[in-house]
Amino acid sequence: MEATVGRWNIEGVEFDVETAWGLTVARGRFDRVAGSYKVGPEGTQIELTLDARSIVTENGIWDDLLRSNELSGIAEHPEVHFTSTDVGDSGQGKLHVEGSLEATGKVVPVAFDAVVHRVDSRLQMEVAATVDGQQLGKRGGQLGMILPATVHVRVWLTPQMPDS
Repeated sequence: MEATVGRWNIEGVEFDVETAWGLTVARGRFDRVAGSYKVGPEGTQIELTLDARSIVTENGIWDDLLRSNELSGIAEHPEVHFTSTDVGDSGQGKLHVEGSLEATGKVVPVAFDAVVHRVDSRLQMEVAATVDGQQLGKRGGQLGMILPATVHVRVWLTPQMPDS
C-alpha cells in the first residue's frame, strides 16, 4: 500500500505476547488509547498513548498479573507513551520505525518494522517488537521466565475528518 497522505487517529490497540519458545501467553486489547499516524510533506509521525489500566485479556489471572506493580508498575505510571523520531518507508506498506517508549517511569529507545494496510475505510498497522523488561526496570518476578518476549501489536486507525 502506498503511503496515505493525511492524519489517521488511533482507535484501537490489540496485542499478543509470545515467548521465546513461540508460545502465546497473553492476548488482548487496551480499551483507552489515543494517538495518530500522520503522513505529509514533512514526513511520517506516529504517536500513541494508552492507559495500561485499561488492559483486557479476558483471562482474570492475566489481567491481574499484567496490572500488578510487580510486572508493570501501573499504579505509579499508568500511561504508556510512544513517539516516533524517524519513520522510513521501505515500500509496499512496510515502515521502519524508530522512537522512544515511555513506560514505568523510564524512557527507552525502540526500533521495529511495521506493515500498514487498508481494511475497508480504516488502516491497520501491524508491529512485532521484542520487549526486554530489564530496560524498563523489571527483574525476575512471575514473568521472568518468559521475558524477553515478542509483542505482536495491531493498531486500528480511522481517517481524521477535516474541520468544518
